[in-house]
Amino acid sequence: MPEPEIPEDITARSLDASARNQLKTLSKENAEAVAKHLAMAALLIDEDPARAHEHALAATRRAGRVAVVRETAAITAYAVGDFALALRELRTYRRISGRDDQIALMVDSERGVGRPDRALEVGRAVDRTVLPTDVRVHLAIAMSGARLDLGEAERALQELDIPELDPDRAFAWSPDLFNARATVLEELGRHDEAASWRARAEVAADVIAGANGDDQWETVEIDEVVEESVEGESASTSVIADHDIADTAVDDAGERG
Repeated sequence: MPEPEIPEDITARSLDASARNQLKTLSKENAEAVAKHLAMAALLIDEDPARAHEHALAATRRAGRVAVVRETAAITAYAVGDFALALRELRTYRRISGRDDQIALMVDSERGVGRPDRALEVGRAVDRTVLPTDVRVHLAIAMSGARLDLGEAERALQELDIPELDPDRAFAWSPDLFNARATVLEELGRHDEAASWRARAEVAADVIAGANGDDQWETVEIDEVVEESVEGESASTSVIADHDIADTAVDDAGERG
């Protein structure tokens, strides 16, 4: 099968260094080709997931026993809606790496193939206390979605009652968490509360994006959130950057008071 084309400006160094390190078991020539395909997958995943998946599959054909290759194949399969393939790749990735850092994607993929009960089983089988915070949060979101699939809205809300659900501070995963809570509240008919969480998600996402262009921001404090009333009135919005980036204050996000 012919491999997808790679632009000349894409090199092995276009791939993240930690991912390149996993390719050291391959021959130099093969490692370079695999790195380029993985770099292309990362580059295209948002704008053209189908093409990203083609590159991931090309990498898999070359280096199917490398964890990051199977992980990339799983992520791109999920992105194109091939949840059965995503599950197979995720299981292989987990077996090779011994890691549970893609557990939320496994839960969501089980949902994607129409098995919300199985999704809950998969999520409950891991020890959440040893998971990184962002993984634990996204697992809670996935578990909440599985509860919604089963028509268990109240229990879906309970899945999101985690310490990381802080309405006044935003981390990388906070917009997703806030939006997930809003979705459940809407399902419960609690529309005013849902609108408040939607607004917080938007504020958090906007300030995070504006505070740091290189994705190295850490946290943001949210003082107030725009909340639309039924009459169309709204409150003011204020956000404060909570952490320096590379020891430099983020001036355009506001200074910590």
